[in-house]
Parts: sequence; structure tokens; C-alpha cells
Amino acid sequence: MCVGLDPDMEKIPPHLSSTRDPLFTFCAGIIDATRDLCVAYKPNLAFFEHYGSAGLSALERIVNYIGPDHFIIADAKRGDIGNTATMYARAFFENLGADAVTVAPYMGRDSVEPFLAFNGKWAIVLALTSNPGSKDFQLLDF
Repeated sequence: MCVGLDPDMEKIPPHLSSTRDPLFTFCAGIIDATRDLCVAYKPNLAFFEHYGSAGLSALERIVNYIGPDHFIIADAKRGDIGNTATMYARAFFENLGADAVTVAPYMGRDSVEPFLAFNGKWAIVLALTSNPGSKDFQLLDF
């Protein structure tokens, strides 16, 4: 099982939202409750990036709290080219310590290849999504 970590401050219980670091406190509770039940955690970066440096700091603490015994998937859905894709890959694999990252291949092979250059790391390529708007582009008939 893979456990998603999408901490929405509007949905975090009030007793946790008043702590010093509600994002970390909320996610740590989920991790504690599922550590022996899952093989992976998938933090959704949007829910951390939204809070700027405080959110990214919480994300780093969460990744450290998860530790090396579980696979960490950075749910980032990145999809840029060249130097930018390389910097994203380095950020997730070298700095954050993620084992995998979700990537959107819309811009082609060069938007995915930088993520594949890291031995022992993985790129999860979004080919077809299940959201209602996916049919607007992904299922077009030409």
C-alpha cells in the first residue's frame, strides 16, 4: 500500500491546526498509524509548496521522519525540459531524498530523461489520468 500525504489545512482537525507545525504533526500521525501497513508514502508537493519555506521545511522533516525503510514518491507532476528538468530531478533526488517522482511527459522525452539519469531512482510517468478533465485533452480523437 502507498499512503498519500495531502495535508489540507482546511481539513486538518482543529486540535492539530493549532500546533507549532500542523503540517508535520498531521502527517506524522498518519505515518505513525500506517508505518507497519505500507511500503511507500507519497507526499503531494502542492500541499507543502503552498506554504512557502515553512511548508517545504515541514516536507523535509516529514521525509526524514518517514526514514529509509519506506519508499518515498514525490508527487510533483513536473514536466519541463532541459536544465529545468535536471534541476527538478536534483531537487527531489539529491536534496529531498525522494526515491521516485511523478512527471508529466507532455513536452516529450527531454522532459523525462533527466529524472532517469539517477541510478536507483524512479520516474513515474503520467500517461492517462482519471480526473474529469482528462477527456478534454488526453482522450481526444483525431
